[in-house]
Amino acid sequence: MEKSIHYFENPGIENTDKLIELVKERKEELNIDYIVIASASGSSGVKFAQKIGNVNIVNVTHHAGFRGGDELEITAENRKKLEDLDVEIYAGSHALSGVGRGISNKFKGVTPVEVIAETLRMFSQGIKVCVEISIMAADGGLIPTDSEIIAIGGTGTGVDTAVVLKAAHQGNFFDMRIHEIIAMPRP
Repeated sequence: MEKSIHYFENPGIENTDKLIELVKERKEELNIDYIVIASASGSSGVKFAQKIGNVNIVNVTHHAGFRGGDELEITAENRKKLEDLDVEIYAGSHALSGVGRGISNKFKGVTPVEVIAETLRMFSQGIKVCVEISIMAADGGLIPTDSEIIAIGGTGTGVDTAVVLKAAHQGNFFDMRIHEIIAMPRP
């Protein structure tokens, strides 16, 4: 079997439109029924939902308090658009940091989960995000763990990374399988 991987020269929002094309093509080729996308404000989620069509989409945003205060980062406008487009919205603690980050911040150490996150960043920030949001959406009961999905993440704003994977819950994290990298930035 031969597949291609698209490499972006740089990470960031300027790759979002091309990534939509690449994901749409692979979704159709593999008959993927679920896409999970990291979009804190919801804007990338809206953009994907408007252009991808005929697929279950889950938009994962940061948990309340991620940037301080008690508010979610997803905007009211994007939340409404996502709801109108039948996109599920998930906000929750990061699967690859969560309480572990609180422990290491307090006691100046590192947890095994942070080692996993840093290892995934060796590929790219987006690869780490794809794995993380897949765990979160699976734990929320929003995506299946018995079939392939497409996970989309990025570096900062916008999205620049997409993978085909079989998700897993936190409790069986090492059962997750990344089957294909659709696109990612070259580190």
